[in-house]
Amino acid sequence: MRASMAVGYRFADRRVGVSSGVVSDIAALSGLSRAAFDVIYNPVPPRSEPSSLTMRNAEALWSCVKGARIVTVGTMKPMKNHPLLMRAFARLDRPDARLMFVGDGAARDALVSLARELGVADRVILAGFHPDPTPFYKTADLFVLSSDYEGFGNVIVEALICGTPVVSTDCPSGPREILEGGRYGQLVPVNDAASMALAISDALIAPANRDSLIRRAADFTPAIAAQRYLELLELI
Repeated sequence: MRASMAVGYRFADRRVGVSSGVVSDIAALSGLSRAAFDVIYNPVPPRSEPSSLTMRNAEALWSCVKGARIVTVGTMKPMKNHPLLMRAFARLDRPDARLMFVGDGAARDALVSLARELGVADRVILAGFHPDPTPFYKTADLFVLSSDYEGFGNVIVEALICGTPVVSTDCPSGPREILEGGRYGQLVPVNDAASMALAISDALIAPANRDSLIRRAADFTPAIAAQRYLELLELI
């Protein structure tokens, strides 16, 4: 990969990464200057308002009153480090809290076993895959990303679009940029269950400025990304 990037990227008129962290990585791999790359964040389109039926279905899956609903969205695979979130959840002093996983994948059975081992199986909800997770963002009190690494982190923007507060690992690359270093959500070290549990606990009781989160999400609309690509094309 290093050799092909070192040769092939030199023939490109423009080179784009979806986050500053990704650009730093591909610059190092290709041997090119970081200045040879542009950053254009992934476009995340606003979702249409969920129907009353899908909202009722989401509420039914939660099976609990509002106040301590934690959701994560993503494929169950190692890079997402869902066991970290499960361990952080088990540390919470919130017996009323519920943790919902929206998504599916090869690591599902291991998560079920871990929930039983930690004694939280009765408070963990495996909602399965849903093509539009918007109703789950909207009915949750907090979204958490526990990944070891990302390219960007679209799900964080999806949560912000819904005005849902965010806690995320400060993983490479994307979350720190989306959340502006913690301005729009809490960042915690990768693979640190204690820090994540503390951040989740704080976020559940802190007042959320949902309008501010929604405004931040507007920085990642398709129109903005399209304009950036058009500007690059005009320079070629």
